[in-house]
Amino acid sequence: MAVLTLNREKLQTNFLRMKGLFDEHNVSWGVVSKMLCGNKLFLQELISLGITEVHDSRISNLAMVKRLNRDVQTVYIKPVSKKNVAKMVEFADVSLNSELETIRMISEEAVYQDKKHKIIIMVETGDLREGVMGERLVDFYAEVFQLPNIEVIGLGTNLNCLNGVMPSTDKLIQLSLYKQIIELKFGREIPWLSAGTSVTIPLMLSHQLPIGINHFRVGETLYFGVDLVKEETIEGMHGDVLELHAEIIELQEKPLLPTGVLGSNPRGEVTEIDESLYGKTSFRGILDIGLLDVSPQYLLPIDPEIEILGASSDMLIVNLGTNQQGHKVGETLSFRLKYMGALSLLNSNYIEKALV
Repeated sequence: MAVLTLNREKLQTNFLRMKGLFDEHNVSWGVVSKMLCGNKLFLQELISLGITEVHDSRISNLAMVKRLNRDVQTVYIKPVSKKNVAKMVEFADVSLNSELETIRMISEEAVYQDKKHKIIIMVETGDLREGVMGERLVDFYAEVFQLPNIEVIGLGTNLNCLNGVMPSTDKLIQLSLYKQIIELKFGREIPWLSAGTSVTIPLMLSHQLPIGINHFRVGETLYFGVDLVKEETIEGMHGDVLELHAEIIELQEKPLLPTGVLGSNPRGEVTEIDESLYGKTSFRGILDIGLLDVSPQYLLPIDPEIEILGASSDMLIVNLGTNQQGHKVGETLSFRLKYMGALSLLNSNYIEKALV
């Protein structure tokens, strides 16, 4: 069985680097745990770092967090469906919202459960995913303001997740102005301006974060140490907290090109023939992992001489060239991961998870 490992020391290093950065700017933050897919082992390791706030898009994952530590503040980070309102109010202390009818249902359920439920109203700033349009925000807040057992603790925005719109100083200043308008009109303080996700961190690193932005929701930068604007590892952080280790289950020298009449494979692809490769061979390794677990485009071989050729549902095919390193059946090859690759692997029941 292939194994996905989490390096405890490297995760801690990334966490302390993030904590220091946010403390320096007097910004509070929560850790987005959705990539961990509710894995108890990894969630426990995350919480043991001293994290006090966890964000997730799956209610079952937040329930696991509460089972591990009731004191951790849980935040549900997508609009909740009608049938899941009751469970969301039970396991989430806070939720991100932009639909008035949904907030009314949350209010009714919070009254029923005798709870005060906190919400962050999401504001549309251009990426066109969730969010109230700015011109409707004051009227929207006026409606929410009247609802029992609901406490608005912040305004937030989400960028880059759908259309790739990048955060900017101007967009975040606009969010800050919305907050000021509402506070003046209603005489009610809104504690948080939740500026966004890991993609907004570079504004902080370059000292362009507007005053007033005081809350972040961070996942990818914590796990991968990445500056999502420069697409490089932030100084002092690690990009290899998570690694995949997959076993070689076949290793043979074979032609570089297939033979026979070519049709579509199960993915609807037709192999293109490079005539310059006729008559050439290489050592091909088959690994015990496939498309059911992860898309090859999200795997980065640690050995630069290894080339990923493709995958079927349960097997990954790699080119080992002349196999100068003498790889053998039963050995493992290691891969660094892109975010979506780690997400897929953590969601696969067929991949072992381990701490190192």
